[in-house]
Amino acid sequence: MRSDSDPKRELLRHALATLAYRGGKAMHNAPANFADYRCSETSRTPGQILAHIGDLLDWGLSIARGKQTWRDSGVQNWNQDVERFFSGLKAFDDFLASDHPLDAAPEKLLQGPIADALTHVGQIAMLRRMAGAPLKGESYFAAEIIVGRVGREQAVAMKEFD
Repeated sequence: MRSDSDPKRELLRHALATLAYRGGKAMHNAPANFADYRCSETSRTPGQILAHIGDLLDWGLSIARGKQTWRDSGVQNWNQDVERFFSGLKAFDDFLASDHPLDAAPEKLLQGPIADALTHVGQIAMLRRMAGAPLKGESYFAAEIIVGRVGREQAVAMKEFD
């Protein structure tokens, strides 16, 4: 079965495209020292959060394939973990777009690894503001988010505000 004939798979793919759009915005042009920013002694750094998002994407794909595996990869440098974020999205999206059977309920993939990754992208965006490098607000409802567009290249914001 092709993914475009399965509305639940297509919705998962849209969620991944949304994650790529929002994550790309939160990570783009981050200050050089942002990866190590700490808002408190016990908080994760943006670099640690980004590495964790990469782990979540790998975990989600492993669940979808029916071989659930968790791996705590640890932090690389910011640019490597940004690349890992986008390559993880692509691998997950490619699987969802394929004819391979989905070995987990789509609802579970959404409520687990995908929603968790979206939450963490929000944390990175919040930490940008706390670190003095805020993002412009945007109407994400108006954003041009397209199924399958999960790479670094994303549409220009349609409706930003301060």
